[in-house]
Amino acid sequence: MRTRRADRRGKPLRVLPRAFYDRPTLTVVEELLGKVLVHRTPAGTTAGMIVEAEAYIGEDDPACHAAPGPTARNAPLYGPPGHAYVYLNYGVHYLMNAVTEAEGSPAAVLIRALHPLDGLPLMRKRRAPGGAHLDDAGLCRGPGNLTRALGITLAENELDLVSSRLTIEDRGYDAGPVAWGPRIGIRVGVEKPWRAWIAGHPSVSGRRRVVR
Repeated sequence: MRTRRADRRGKPLRVLPRAFYDRPTLTVVEELLGKVLVHRTPAGTTAGMIVEAEAYIGEDDPACHAAPGPTARNAPLYGPPGHAYVYLNYGVHYLMNAVTEAEGSPAAVLIRALHPLDGLPLMRKRRAPGGAHLDDAGLCRGPGNLTRALGITLAENELDLVSSRLTIEDRGYDAGPVAWGPRIGIRVGVEKPWRAWIAGHPSVSGRRRVVR
């Protein structure tokens, strides 16, 4: 995994701007791979490189939370791009999404897996309070596991990913080859090949059937 710390003009690569998210969602999905999700809390800072993500696009997508139209719960999807949409899934796991496309066009990218980079001891403490060992590859594998490891809850819902304690950075990592396949963990819209991952990465959470 290669990285560079500055662009060609020597400018450090940092938090992704709002314009990054204000684009077609499938473009954002692919370009989020290799970027770094960072959460700063009083307990410490944790961060991981995004290695798997999937798109949910519009009211016509039956798997998107916008399918029923605007509600109090899905309001962030209709808001400005570059904000977090965090929700509780089946009363068990918090899932973290980055809102994309123009305001009023509901769409988002679900972050499914990370390669842990910063704050691994804190991640392990959050994932396994009893002290059970978790290897690096499994620490943030799966959307519910990564939010637990990073301490992301409903308190982070609607945070601005450009300027809050929860951000996504470009640290110059070269993600390498990207694969695409069906979304997983859903019951409808499963035919859409809108999940992308870094090919061969051990932290990828789901089935790796590739759709070309």
